[in-house]
Amino acid sequence: MSLATADFTFLRELVANHSGQSLAARHAAVLEQRLTSVAGSVGLPNVASLVQRLRCSDDADLSAQVAEAVAVHETSFFRDASVFATIADRVLPQIIAKNSDRKQLRIWCAACSCGQEAYSMAMLIRDHFADLDDWDIRITASDLSQTMIRRAERGTYSALETTRGLPPQKRIRHFDRRGTAWRAKPELRERIQFHRINLLRPWPYLGPFDLVLLRNVLLYFNSPTKQNILKRLRGAMRPDGYLFIGAAETLIGLCVPYQRKEIDDTVHYRPAAI
Repeated sequence: MSLATADFTFLRELVANHSGQSLAARHAAVLEQRLTSVAGSVGLPNVASLVQRLRCSDDADLSAQVAEAVAVHETSFFRDASVFATIADRVLPQIIAKNSDRKQLRIWCAACSCGQEAYSMAMLIRDHFADLDDWDIRITASDLSQTMIRRAERGTYSALETTRGLPPQKRIRHFDRRGTAWRAKPELRERIQFHRINLLRPWPYLGPFDLVLLRNVLLYFNSPTKQNILKRLRGAMRPDGYLFIGAAETLIGLCVPYQRKEIDDTVHYRPAAI
C-alpha cells in the first residue's frame, strides 16, 4: 500500500521535530519501506497502523525509533581519503605542536553511525603518531541512534564492511578476525568513547575539542537547524580548533562563527571570534 498524504505529513513533522531531518515528498516510498519493519517490531500490520498509534499516544520511545529508522547511516572506513590525509599530514601535527605542554588531544566524530570514522581516526593516530603514547588522547564518537552506538562499541564489522576504505594491511594490523567478521583491537576500542547524542537537543559538555568531524549530516537539516547546531558546536571547540564537514556541504549563506580555510584543496573551518 502507498503512504497516505496525511500520514506522510505527520511522519515528516515527527522526524523533523526529533532529529531535524527534512523529508521531501519523493522520500515517501523509502519512508514507508523503512517503517514497515518498525511497525512489525511492535506488533502492527502496516505503517498506517503505526501512524495511528503515534497519533493516539505519547510514546516517546516509539517516536524515537521511527526517527532513527529513517536516519541515513551510510559510512565507510577512511571515507574521503583526502580529508584523512590532510588531517594526518597537516592538521594533527599543528595541533600536537600547540598542545605539547598539556599533552592532550580531543577529537569528536559527531554523527558517527556505526563507528568507522572514529576507528579510522584511532588507526590514523596509531599509524602516524606512535610517539604520543604518553598523551591523554580521547576520541568522542556520537550518534542519534542507540542501535548504531551499540554496534560501534562492539567494533565488529563484516568482511564486506572492512573492504570499504580499509586496506588489507590496516585490517590485519588493527583488527582481529572473529569467524567471518573482524573486530577492532582493544587498543583502538579503548581510545574511543561512544555517546548517544541528538544534535538538536542540548548535549553534555565533552570538550573542548581540538578537531571536530561533522561530516555528511548537515545536508539533511534546514538552514535554521544547521545554524543552531553549528553555533552550539563552536562553544565545544578550542578557539584554535578545526572543523571538517562533508564534501557536499557548505556553510555559505549561514550566519555562523567560522572562517573557511583550505589545505591542499581540502576545505575546513576554524572558529571565528565571538
